[in-house]
Amino acid sequence: MRIDAHQHYWSIKRGDYGWITPELPVLYRDFLPEHLMPHLEKHQLEGTILVQAAPTLEETQFILSIADREPSVLGVVGWLDLFDSNHWQQFESLRSNPKFAGFRVMIQDMPDSSRILEAPFVEALTQYAEADVPVDLLVTFNQLPHVVQLLERVPGLRGVIDHIGKPPISSGELEPWLQAMKRIARFPGIYCKLSGMVTEAEHHNWQPGQIAPYMNAVMQLFGPKRVMYGSDWPVCLLSASYDSVISLAESSLPPDWGNEERQKLFGENAAVFYKLAR
Repeated sequence: MRIDAHQHYWSIKRGDYGWITPELPVLYRDFLPEHLMPHLEKHQLEGTILVQAAPTLEETQFILSIADREPSVLGVVGWLDLFDSNHWQQFESLRSNPKFAGFRVMIQDMPDSSRILEAPFVEALTQYAEADVPVDLLVTFNQLPHVVQLLERVPGLRGVIDHIGKPPISSGELEPWLQAMKRIARFPGIYCKLSGMVTEAEHHNWQPGQIAPYMNAVMQLFGPKRVMYGSDWPVCLLSASYDSVISLAESSLPPDWGNEERQKLFGENAAVFYKLAR
């Protein structure tokens, strides 16, 4: 099964997408399954992981409702506030839906990412680690040192770094992103999504060669069993078409990766990580 492990749907009128404004006209409209389906069919992708785009439980319920009626959505990554004392009760409610696959922590939006090292957060994440719940980590490269410290405290976490940790691709710098990713890759339960890279480059003015060093580093560090392809559609449209994004991933594989490794990147690893029904 070929899977796009990271995409979004939204309806602007819902009103909780604070980051999607009229100043982003490419994104300031509804994006729903009928808009993505032609791309999935063209590239023989049989399903997707639908990821939250707003920090509200209401939006998670909205995308779960889409998943209930859309067979191509294989799993939903929702949202939880781990500083909320009711987070576990909310989690229990969400996972009553068979397509709920886990949740995402939006570290990127925290003014001070060291908050993830506070006792309530660490205790909450430890609870999810013990329950082997998949957790997406949305983080920028300058926040990665705090993620390293978090993983040292919760080493058993089943987690995935979204968008390869958002390195500074537009400036061409590898450090300090690379050193932090080396440390993160040592935790066996942590995966990495090859997603969101084109929007970290100069929009609509990037070349594959600018992104290749970052992709190559991630594939070497995490290996073929812990990487996943994700389009980050429709956010990717800020910088590239769906065709360009998947072409970038398909053309950048290590020369010694054959069909088995390709199948893992384009679906099998996502199925394992999110425990999708086979």
